[in-house]
Amino acid sequence: MSVWPFEIVARTERSSRMLFVVPVLTVVLTVICATIMFTVTGNDAGTALYSIFVEPFLDAYGISEVLIKASPLIIIAQGLAIGFRARVWNIGAEGQLTIGAIFASLIPIYWVDQPFSLMLPSMIVAAGLGGVAWAAIAALLRTRFNASEIIVTLMLNQIAAQVLLYVINGPLKDPRGFSFPQSVSFPPEALYPLIVEGGLLRVNYSIILTLALSAVAWVFVAHSFSGYRLHVGGVAPAAARYAGFSANRAVWLSLLIGGACAGLAGVGEIAGPIGRLQPILSPGYGFAAIIVAFLGALTPIGIVLAGFFMAVIYVGTDGAVLSAGIPSSAPMVLQGLILVFYLMAYTLVNYQLRRKPGRMRA
Repeated sequence: MSVWPFEIVARTERSSRMLFVVPVLTVVLTVICATIMFTVTGNDAGTALYSIFVEPFLDAYGISEVLIKASPLIIIAQGLAIGFRARVWNIGAEGQLTIGAIFASLIPIYWVDQPFSLMLPSMIVAAGLGGVAWAAIAALLRTRFNASEIIVTLMLNQIAAQVLLYVINGPLKDPRGFSFPQSVSFPPEALYPLIVEGGLLRVNYSIILTLALSAVAWVFVAHSFSGYRLHVGGVAPAAARYAGFSANRAVWLSLLIGGACAGLAGVGEIAGPIGRLQPILSPGYGFAAIIVAFLGALTPIGIVLAGFFMAVIYVGTDGAVLSAGIPSSAPMVLQGLILVFYLMAYTLVNYQLRRKPGRMRA
């Protein structure tokens, strides 16, 4: 009886063609697996998939919600991808988003009765600085004590969550909020203007900032010497050391850029849909953005497309829970499937499946 006639062998060089095939293959496998999962759980797979991938585009409200959720996913993923290309693994975007939001909220909270025209720009700067400060802790521990940035940034997420709970139950709590753990509502000067005034559409100009920063990320990655050094340090560490590129500099730059982007995503939440500081700021954008970064092949343009795709899943699954009766855990399951299938498919970039030279028989 013949055995498996194929073998996996390393490619002599990475396949550029497969870099574009991998995201498509990931989506196809995810849809197939989701179809099987919905069928097994007793749901109508066709109705569920229609609700997830089609219904968000049937009206202006759905498109608006997709844009709202795509904005933080894209902006965080752009920052993380720069570090990932340099093999600096920032898993702490959720905490950096939280601290950035706290920093930004200080301005409208303490000047709530004296709003000024530059309040929102000041909040944006403060949010970026907050994310940078939180990421700098991991950078310092990595470069000074060789602590794993994966573990440190992951633990800092939990610390940031506790800091948020402390401030909204203490110094930043609304004194007239009937003991609810939240800050005062921000004045209009502290909120992103809506793209379409009036009605139910919530999309605001944060999406414009996100796309502008994506363009900056593209220039940084493709046309700057710093971006080139980070890339070389990731794909060829020995060559980077020989060329005199500093590994510590790469760690600091990668983590600080990622922290700044996560902080900007934080101000996008409190100055957008939420309008105040509250216990839950993000439905897990910091972790979902990791999937977005890889699904976008760590490229700025790919990340924009992947961010919109992930946002569709967020919005579509929320609707499908009601219209198709799928489990409420479906969004997390689909995100996990995307990551697993991406990692599996990415193997084809560095390896290829080929027929064995000879047939073995048992």
